[in-house]
Parts: sequence; structure tokens; C-alpha cells
Amino acid sequence: MKTKIIGGGPAGMYFAILMKKADAARDIIVYERNGPDDTFGWGVVFSGKTLANLCAADEVSHAEITRDFEAWDNVDVVHRDQKISIHGNSFSGIARIRLLKILQRRCEDLGIEIKFRTEITNVDSLRSDCDLLVGADGVNSIVRQTFAKDFQPDLSTRP
Repeated sequence: MKTKIIGGGPAGMYFAILMKKADAARDIIVYERNGPDDTFGWGVVFSGKTLANLCAADEVSHAEITRDFEAWDNVDVVHRDQKISIHGNSFSGIARIRLLKILQRRCEDLGIEIKFRTEITNVDSLRSDCDLLVGADGVNSIVRQTFAKDFQPDLSTRP
């Protein structure tokens, strides 16, 4: 089975990892418009429940992620100069570039090809040559635009 994934961010790569683990014979290619060291945003935060799910899904990447994260168990809510600390919440965070590097290496170890600096402008050109096409290409998704009539997205932005 041939799978093509448009978008090499955390979601696209993690999907590729799970697909490859489910079927090692699967041919998977991830297309990412940016380079391997490019990133947008500062970090990624995981709840304790999410980390447990990551561990159950792929212990190898989970071990690397948890080795490098910062953890805390409280959330501060500030409103009009009043701060309320809420304890008992398990959260952790990791730099986005570090997370991307961990997932890139895991994809490489599993034999998943990542084509960096590859901008997909025509979804149909990929669709004809695969069994499964996955759109994981973010908010300005070419996949969502291509299938807007089918998906009927309703996006709203805030200032």
C-alpha cells in the first residue's frame, strides 16, 4: 500500500510513524514544503494524558520526547491582576524544533521518506499515484482548499 502525506509537521510525521508501525511493508512518503531545520512557533505542550497516549502508540519516540521536555503540574490563570494557581494538572513542553528532529529521526529509522523543500501545488498529481493521501499541511492547507466542497471548512480568525 502506498501512502503519501502532505505536511511534515508533528501531525504528519507522527501519522507516518503509526502507519509504518501498523504495516512495515507500507510505502510512505511525507512531503514538506520547508527544510528540515525550519520551524514556526516556539514549543509544543502535552498534557499527562497525551503523553500516556504517545507512550502507548510509540514508546521509542515517547522516550526521546520525555527525555528533553520540561514538566509542571500547575496552571496559573491571571485576570485583571489577580492570579489563581491551579495545581494537580500534569503538563510538559518541548521546543518545536526538538520535537521535529525526534520525529524526523524516527521516520528515518522506520524507512519513511521525507521530501523536504517540496511544495505541493496540485493535490491531484499525487492522488493518482497512491492508495491513501493524507492532508496534514496546516491552516493554509492545499488539501482543504482542493476539497473545500467536500469538507466544507468553516474557519474563523481572531485578531
